[in-house]
Amino acid sequence: MIHQYRAKGYNIVLDVYSGSVHLVDDITYDIIELFDKDKKYIKKEIQKLHNISNEEFEESLSEVESLKNQNLLFSKDDFKDITIDIDNKKTYLKAMCLNVSHTCNLSCEYCFAKGGRYHGPEAIMTWDVAKSAIDFLLKNSGSHFNLDIDFFGGEPLLNWELVKKTIDYARSKEEEYNKHFNFTLTTNGVLLDDEKIDYLNENMKNVVLSLDGRKEKHDEFRKTIDGRGSFDKIVPKFQKLVEKRGDKEYYMRGTFTANNLDFTEDIKTYLNLGFKRTSLEPVVGNSEEDYALKEEHLPKIYNEYEKLADMLIEAVDKDNKFIFYHYMIDLNNGPCVYKRISGCGSGSEYMAVTPTGDLYPCHQFVGNENFKIGDVYDGIKREDLISNFKKNNLYSQKKCRDCWAQMYCSGGCAANNFNAGGDINKIYDYGCKVFKKRIEMALAVKIHEFLRENEKEEDIS
Repeated sequence: MIHQYRAKGYNIVLDVYSGSVHLVDDITYDIIELFDKDKKYIKKEIQKLHNISNEEFEESLSEVESLKNQNLLFSKDDFKDITIDIDNKKTYLKAMCLNVSHTCNLSCEYCFAKGGRYHGPEAIMTWDVAKSAIDFLLKNSGSHFNLDIDFFGGEPLLNWELVKKTIDYARSKEEEYNKHFNFTLTTNGVLLDDEKIDYLNENMKNVVLSLDGRKEKHDEFRKTIDGRGSFDKIVPKFQKLVEKRGDKEYYMRGTFTANNLDFTEDIKTYLNLGFKRTSLEPVVGNSEEDYALKEEHLPKIYNEYEKLADMLIEAVDKDNKFIFYHYMIDLNNGPCVYKRISGCGSGSEYMAVTPTGDLYPCHQFVGNENFKIGDVYDGIKREDLISNFKKNNLYSQKKCRDCWAQMYCSGGCAANNFNAGGDINKIYDYGCKVFKKRIEMALAVKIHEFLRENEKEEDIS
């Protein structure tokens, strides 16, 4: 399967199954587009379009045929049968999301967790639950060496002492179980102070900081309980954390809605504030809400992703690069083969734990009793749910089989599918359209970055 498009001055050809990305000239681009036709027809059309000689045509055609023979163009899908083994193979946990607090000190209008309470009463995770969750992960992690713990909420800093105690306990078990723990925490920043900033920077592999960009847009949705905006309260704290963090991972994580379709302006706000690791997610939820993204918004969203690509390209040219999470693509190795065929691992390799110890496929399913897998005390009670999530990958989705972006999204997000359409196996079409535009722009940016790096190396040599 081939996907061809033109972007940012480049002719780009993606060979879907091999993951190969090709930058080609106009003649080669058009030959590839006609490659399934008769050779005489291809030659006639190409010479009509480009006014080239027979020799020039044969040379370009030969290059395409050579790439095909190397399985770098028009390659076959060598992975479709492997997924059957993964569906049937026992999987082991390697990551858990600990919802240490089902309460929040902000009241964000679009929050999927409904004020951090996940459709239930306020709750704080106890030490017994946290300890049992770590034990459950260790005992069910199989041969995985690196284990990930995400501290989530609600607002996890509302249960700060438990966060620290859980990290200490997990670390104390590493040698005994021959494991290594990596920790991430997502925070709205309200409760950050110097002590917490230093601890997070020392102990967290990644910190996710929730900020929706411009002050007026952030404050419109991310309000304190008494209805005031939170931007001025949290930004100085985020700046201090990032400044002290050095080169360690962090992300500014925002949400864009129908009320800030011009979201590149929010990216500019991140950059102006000194934040160079950025992420903005399209809101997913009730289509009846005023802030919901709709079909008529797509042209504007596409244009914003184009503008964002221009911003990233300009930053590369000025040696002032920044990161946008969804534009991070590895041109050298392509999409991870395992992720291609297994999806994100929710419900099998990754689970969320509630304050009472209940297990769910991921944090976005918490509170929906139909997706309760079991608990950290008595283990898994719904093997059928685990089986359904394991099979939720690109090969189980009919709509994915003919989609050029399948190897990058791995069948999409089960939670987004469910939240938008009520079924983890019902593809969220709107999300697919947005995702494909992002991938096209991401590839164009990475090609530009690759060429500039090569130019620099040539200048040095």
